[in-house]
Amino acid sequence: MKGLYCRATGRDGELQFMIQETRLPEVLSSHQVRVEVKVCGLSSVDLQLLREMKIERDLISVGREVVGVVKQVGSKVSLFQPDEEVVGILPLDCPFSGLCGVIDIDEHYLVHKPVQLSRVTVAAALRDAVAAYTALHTLAHMADRHSVLVVDGANSFGLMCIQLAWYHGLKVLTTSHSSQDHTFLEQLRPTVGVQDPIVARVIPVYKGQISNLVPAVLEETGDLGVDIVIDSGVHLHKEEEEADFVPHKHDLIDVLAVGGHWVTSHPHLQLDPPDCSYLHLKSASVSFLNPEVWTASSAQHGRYLHILKDIVDKMSTGVLRPQPEEALPLYEATVAMENIQHHPKRKAVVKLTAED
Repeated sequence: MKGLYCRATGRDGELQFMIQETRLPEVLSSHQVRVEVKVCGLSSVDLQLLREMKIERDLISVGREVVGVVKQVGSKVSLFQPDEEVVGILPLDCPFSGLCGVIDIDEHYLVHKPVQLSRVTVAAALRDAVAAYTALHTLAHMADRHSVLVVDGANSFGLMCIQLAWYHGLKVLTTSHSSQDHTFLEQLRPTVGVQDPIVARVIPVYKGQISNLVPAVLEETGDLGVDIVIDSGVHLHKEEEEADFVPHKHDLIDVLAVGGHWVTSHPHLQLDPPDCSYLHLKSASVSFLNPEVWTASSAQHGRYLHILKDIVDKMSTGVLRPQPEEALPLYEATVAMENIQHHPKRKAVVKLTAED
C-alpha cells in the first residue's frame, strides 16, 4: 500500500513530496478503527508547528482530512461498526498518510458522516470549519447581536466564519480582495428562510483601498467598533508591502469595540506598549488561533468530537456551505500538494477510488 509523504530538505526546510510504500500492522489495536479512505482533503504542512510539538520524523504524512468506510474495528471500539461512513482529521503524529488506501485511526478522532452529505464537500472544508468554531465559540465567545469583522471572507476559512457567525445571529462585516470576491460575498444568501444577505457589508480592500477599512467599519457600527475581529494574517509594520491586502495590527485594534476580542492567525504577533495600552483602555483581548490544539491535546477531546459532529450536521443541512471543490484523481495529488504548500490558503480534494 502506498501513500503520499514529505521530507524536509536543506537548511530552508523546503519540503519534498514523494510516494512511499507503507504497511498496516497485522493486529488492530483495541480502540482503533480500520478505515478505507474514499476522499482526502489536502492542506499545507506546518513544519514549524511539528518541530515545536517535538514531532520529528524523516517522513511526514500528507493529507489529514479523511472520509471513508469502516472495514474493521478493534475489540473495545464502541462507536462504530463495519460498513459505516466516517469523517475525521488525522492527528499530527499519525503515521499514516490520508492518501493511503486504508488507515488505522483511534475511534475518538472520527464521527459518523450523514448519508446526504457529499464526501468531497466535507473533506474540502472540515479543517477550516473546525478553525472557525475554535475562533468564534472557544476564543471569541460569540453571542447573539454581536458584530464581527472577518478579514478576507472569500477564502475557505473566512467563508466558514461568516456562515457560522450569521447562523448564531451576529452582524457580519468582511473584506474582499478582488472584484470577483466582492460580488460573491455580496450575493451570499441562506439556503432556507428569508433570503436577506448574510453579510451586512463587504468592504473592498483591493486597488489601494485598504486604508478604507477602519472608517468603513466605524461607519457601519456607529463609531462603536466590532465585538469580534478574525484575521487571516496581519502586518506588523506600516512599511510592509500591502500587495496581499493584509491589514496592519493598528487597523484591527482601531476597529475593536470596548470589551472586544481579536482572534489572530499570526503566530508571531508582536504588540508594542502603545498597542497594549490601547487594548487596555478598551478592555479588549487578543487570542491566538491554533486549530490543531484539539488533536494535539486530549484535555477536551469530548468537546472536539461534539464540534466535529455539529459541523457535519450543519454541512448536511446547508447551514455551512463550502465553496465547491473539484475532486482530483490520485495521480495528481503530488503536484496539487506542492502548489498548496506554496499557497497555504488554497485547498484540494483527492478521490482515492473511481466510484466516488
